Amino acid sequence: MNIQVYVIRRLLYTIPIILGACGIIFILFNLVSPDPTLIMLGKHASAKQMAELREALGLNRSYWLQYLDIVKSAFTFDFGRSWATKQEITSMIKQGAIPSLTLTFPGFFLSTVISICVSLFVSFYRGTFLDRGVVFICVTMMSVSSLAYILFGQWFFAYKLGWFEISGYESGFPDFVPYVLLPVLIWLMLTIGPDVRFYRTIMLDEIYQDYVRTARSKGLNEKVIMFKHVLKNAMIPIITYTVIQIPFLILGALLLENFFGIPGLGGITLNAVNSSDFPVIRAMTILSALALIVFNLISDVLYTVVDPRVRLK
Repeated sequence: MNIQVYVIRRLLYTIPIILGACGIIFILFNLVSPDPTLIMLGKHASAKQMAELREALGLNRSYWLQYLDIVKSAFTFDFGRSWATKQEITSMIKQGAIPSLTLTFPGFFLSTVISICVSLFVSFYRGTFLDRGVVFICVTMMSVSSLAYILFGQWFFAYKLGWFEISGYESGFPDFVPYVLLPVLIWLMLTIGPDVRFYRTIMLDEIYQDYVRTARSKGLNEKVIMFKHVLKNAMIPIITYTVIQIPFLILGALLLENFFGIPGLGGITLNAVNSSDFPVIRAMTILSALALIVFNLISDVLYTVVDPRVRLK
């Protein structure tokens, strides 16, 4: 099937998925969650005050109209205004997207490249002391809390040694670089451990396949086998694992942005949770759902690029 036709069909299939996702979001925010007027006004608010606020926020309308508002925002990206700041949520998202990406994209890119290279290296020396040592280090890194990395990094590397900025952010390149170096380093410490273990498992699964034994019997160099055959055939699970993480990069890193004072989407989401700013939380939930749907489609298309045996249907 032609890729363009496949993409159009998949985009049409996403419409009922988006409608279903909007339905779940509506249930979570309108039926399951507590009354937002009670949260905003406090438990001592009168029934009249709550009724007036519900009317001002549009919460007294029928459930059907409130659901249609969520569907409309998913297709138009018009999420209304924040209850806490009174700003347009779309403008808040645009302002926070770049700071988030200056942190998450370099961390994600470096973590992916380093993890794949290390995984190939230890798979080449599988079963040796080096392989077991790397696995031990990865498990140890995974066992340490993210808060421990953040607090130690700020105290030791930023405060004691003065190598990095403790917190803050400045817009524009290269002004933001000093402020994201330490968060990116901590991102690598948090992600390389699980990534290396995942990619190593994929590589080892491929190494024990029949085509690798056939390549060895033909006298091919082990490095050629690892890079030309094993890595190439492992690309489908690698693409699945990496592409599915991209939507979360767009939404930022909650803890890192909060502790380092980076005004990204993660910080906006955390502030919205703390202030019970339901429209912002709902907008971020809708964006994450849409991003997952889109990047799932992208991963399916990429399968055909890395493996000609895959056919789009």
